[in-house]
Amino acid sequence: MNPKARITRQEFLKHASLATAGLWLGGCTTTSVRAPRRISPNAKLRLGCVGIGGMGRSVTAEFASFADVEIAALCDVDPAYAAKTVSVHPGVPFYKDYRAMLEKEKTLDAVMIATPDHWHAPISLSAMLLGLHVYCEKPLAHTIEEARLMGRVALETGVVTQMGNTGHAGEGLRLTKEWIEAGVIGAVSEVHVWSDRPGRFWRTQGKRRPTETPPVPKDLDWDLWLGPAASRPYHPDYCPGVWRGWLDFGCGALGDMAVHNADPAFYALDLGAPDWVEAQTSPTNPDTFPEWSVLTYHFPANARRGPVKMVWYDGGKQPPRPDQFEAERPLGDNGIYFVGTEGVMIAGGWAGAPRLVPESRMATVRRPEKSIPRSVGHRREWVDACRAGRPEDAKSGFWYSAPFTESLLVGVLPVIAGKRVVWDTRTLSAVNAPELDLLIRKRYRRGFDLPSGIRRDVTSGRRVVG
Repeated sequence: MNPKARITRQEFLKHASLATAGLWLGGCTTTSVRAPRRISPNAKLRLGCVGIGGMGRSVTAEFASFADVEIAALCDVDPAYAAKTVSVHPGVPFYKDYRAMLEKEKTLDAVMIATPDHWHAPISLSAMLLGLHVYCEKPLAHTIEEARLMGRVALETGVVTQMGNTGHAGEGLRLTKEWIEAGVIGAVSEVHVWSDRPGRFWRTQGKRRPTETPPVPKDLDWDLWLGPAASRPYHPDYCPGVWRGWLDFGCGALGDMAVHNADPAFYALDLGAPDWVEAQTSPTNPDTFPEWSVLTYHFPANARRGPVKMVWYDGGKQPPRPDQFEAERPLGDNGIYFVGTEGVMIAGGWAGAPRLVPESRMATVRRPEKSIPRSVGHRREWVDACRAGRPEDAKSGFWYSAPFTESLLVGVLPVIAGKRVVWDTRTLSAVNAPELDLLIRKRYRRGFDLPSGIRRDVTSGRRVVG
């Protein structure tokens, strides 16, 4: 990172103070905790869908294609943006506010959430306290504390959950784990993961907050779209579809694609939490993620392996080409490769199928037997797990995806701090950068807090529900 471009501690605290002015920590939704919904074998799973104009449109469509699922309620803060989804579900109740949906639709079994990141935790936690099963798009949470809370509440309530990193159900992820555990490339000590985001997908990263105040589109409930975030005037640079680059709403390229492309590393190597992360970036500012970043995570050794260095590249940055990688062979826009004592293995984005380097090794290596059960499909397995009442059958349930997301989001901290951050996962703290606490445990705008049935003391031994 260019030292002149770093945000000073004073600048960050000033920005955080302004961003959270007028916020509070009081509860605003359900206080009761209900048992997980049981679905009769002869009944359809009744699903409420929140955020149905963007990614949620295709997710809703897939759930609607299952014969044993009924789309029972629809919710979006912008009816015009949601109109295509609404039009294919005539007669289904529609809401702007998810709280009204949860209050009035007493027979829902589950909720699908495909809102911007800053809304994931409040909606998911409210639903889980009502005993509703939850499918939440990626990244699971906006902050590290939210990810920890979501994992704990899922465990304590017993509902079935799933994060929307669809590659986790794929053949490539399972092959990667089987090959690594069989020692095909020896002991792995280094992993490189990359993405082409943000690039052409959204162009707000590296920008400051706009000063123009155009009128709010007539159908959009802007205050409700902001929700937990601090108030600001509407601007089309925020929504729809371009919110990921803003610190107050999204998690940048890391949140969009590391949950896909780094999944094989966390799954196959049981990475757990890093003990430090450092960053190189383009110039930073207090409003958006930088145009590009290179993040280096260090994961300490565990009982199964030695220490691992994982490097994440976004904004067009790519890793060095592996040794023996064919000159004419492109790395691709998204991908991952593992460096082991006996060779290199590479895979495409979204947990694609692994290949050995050089490609000629594929003809000579002895491939291990398939030992991991295969998935019936990422969203299908969640529906089946809901019907069976078996949280463990949803393989990217919050029991897996919450710790995964939590560890990835530690990478945001050195981007802001401008220095290596030493991480203590037990206390959820940046040991050498206490000024980052407002990124780890954010505050919420009045009326849009986490449910009042949730305790936020996630680092103690107490239950967080009740």
